Amino acid sequence: MADAAKHVPIAGGTLISDLRSLFSIVKTRRTVLFVYLLMFAFVVSTVIVAFGPSANSTSPWFVNIFGGASSTSGISSETDPYRSPFSSVFSYLFPNKSSPGQEVHNFHSPPPETSTSRSSNITFQSPTLTKQAPSVKNGTQSTVNSDNGKVPSPIQSKIVPPDAPVAANHNASLPGNSASNPNKELPLMKNQTQSSENSDKVKIVNSNQTKTAAPKAPVASVSPPLKSSSSGKHNSEQEGKVGPGKGAASNYTATLSSKQGNGTNSGVSANKGKDKLVESLMNCDLFDGEWVRDDSYPLYKPGSCSLVDEQFNCILNGRPDKEYQKLKWKPKGCNLPRLDGSHLLDLLRGKRLVFVGDSLNRNMWESLVCILRNSVKDRTKVYEANGRHHFRGEASYSFIFKDYNCSVEFFVSPFLVQEWEMRDKNGSKKETLRLDLVGRSTDQYKGADFIIFNTGHWWTHDKTSRGKDYYQEGSHVYGELNVLEAFRKALTTWGRWVDANINPSKSMVFFRGYSASHFSGGQWNSGGQCHQESKPIMNETYLRPYPPKMMVLERVLRGMKTHVTYLNITTMTDFRKDGHPSIYRKQRLSEEERRSPLRFQDCSHWCLPGVPDAWNEVLYAELLVKKYKMQQHQQQQEKRP
Repeated sequence: MADAAKHVPIAGGTLISDLRSLFSIVKTRRTVLFVYLLMFAFVVSTVIVAFGPSANSTSPWFVNIFGGASSTSGISSETDPYRSPFSSVFSYLFPNKSSPGQEVHNFHSPPPETSTSRSSNITFQSPTLTKQAPSVKNGTQSTVNSDNGKVPSPIQSKIVPPDAPVAANHNASLPGNSASNPNKELPLMKNQTQSSENSDKVKIVNSNQTKTAAPKAPVASVSPPLKSSSSGKHNSEQEGKVGPGKGAASNYTATLSSKQGNGTNSGVSANKGKDKLVESLMNCDLFDGEWVRDDSYPLYKPGSCSLVDEQFNCILNGRPDKEYQKLKWKPKGCNLPRLDGSHLLDLLRGKRLVFVGDSLNRNMWESLVCILRNSVKDRTKVYEANGRHHFRGEASYSFIFKDYNCSVEFFVSPFLVQEWEMRDKNGSKKETLRLDLVGRSTDQYKGADFIIFNTGHWWTHDKTSRGKDYYQEGSHVYGELNVLEAFRKALTTWGRWVDANINPSKSMVFFRGYSASHFSGGQWNSGGQCHQESKPIMNETYLRPYPPKMMVLERVLRGMKTHVTYLNITTMTDFRKDGHPSIYRKQRLSEEERRSPLRFQDCSHWCLPGVPDAWNEVLYAELLVKKYKMQQHQQQQEKRP
């Protein structure tokens, strides 16, 4: 009975039914408890996420949930630094819910301030935006700068380093940015995209990669100044501003291409352009050419240089025509560079440039002084060493360019050998020319860095041309000596002095050839004229034969040990019958000159501005060639073991 009593049904039911009722109650309570716990966990996690601060300390709260970019905005969520953290969860749970036309990329989430730019099918991505670089194709620009780059997904075909622009049709690598010089930039290239980064870790995906949605607005609206690919220095001539859109970038690229094509771009392109120019001068006969009109000439404004002597100042003296000033010498095989006074002063910095010779060298000296003086900012720092303002009558003159610590000087020596006096049998003084003694001023300029000699015109005067009782060697005076032989003896004396006293490693020696005169109807002292000549000779058949004295000079130069650069300006000046002062040689005329003004004309010297400016342009070209050869020689020496 006791055992039976233990198994009495509850509420009139059986034991089994009672047990089932009990477990049903327990099961319902467990389920409810589980649901409650799940809801509590969900609420807690939501509160933590919703009310936790953003990773960006400058952002407001709630931005992690409510600040995310919509998938329909056209901006990839990977590129939005403020996107919702749930987006990764949703994309994991619902991988097929991306917006139409947008493909999912398997990139790691970037740090804040990611920049994306578009150029065809190429995508740049970088975590930090600090620097801008123009992109060519489609006129877009990228702004990339990184310390940590992107890791591409396995579906990408290839990774291209940032120091090589990616071409649309190939993956060739070109020299450019590197870890050693991260600021170096490449020249822009057609159908290629370039970025400028401060990191060697940023990767550029090639054209086979799938697209990432591009931003609505351009990333940058101002292009950076170009920098030299060799030194990275700023070049103000290449700095340009480009507005947003395709057109602006296209114009920028066109400007760059134009500058590169003209050889005026900075860095390697500019240096190569200069090298090619100098190389063309090296392989060119600078003295075989023609005069062509160039309205950008003269090199300095007429009347702007107060240093021009009255004898050469044709405009001041009343010459009405000015077409003779607008002619430029053009060699047949190359282009003579326009004389850049500022650049020439840089070449002359700390040096002496000396002219030695007759009044035609003074003509050239005054031309160069005016060109250089007009190139300095403060002309008060250009002055004659002794305060002189007129440049005839003294044995020497020296113009100082204080800011450059250089001088441009002139020493009077019309024969390059000494004019002498001796007593004849009657005790009277007799003028002679010592063919065996160089000029007295040689010790004053033998250490100069550049020396330009000339002689010629004084050898046409009566005494020298006749050669009777005039030429002297030692104590011997020749009763008669041919002028060409006397000229050879004098130049031989000069050449020996140069070989014995000029240090070729320090000084460069030039000899300027004979400057043609254009007296018609007589010589300089017998009614010769060139008045009303306003155009140069156009036909070479009307030029005079090459002067025999210059043939003598060439033989002497070939026999010297010291290299002398021959500035053979004879033919180029023979064209210019229009460039002489003629009757416009001075303002105040004597009574005799007023009665017969056409009888007294200067058809030997040259108006300034005018022909001597071209001589100085040839000198400038020769100096560029000399400098280039020295640089090439030094580079070869450095390469030797």
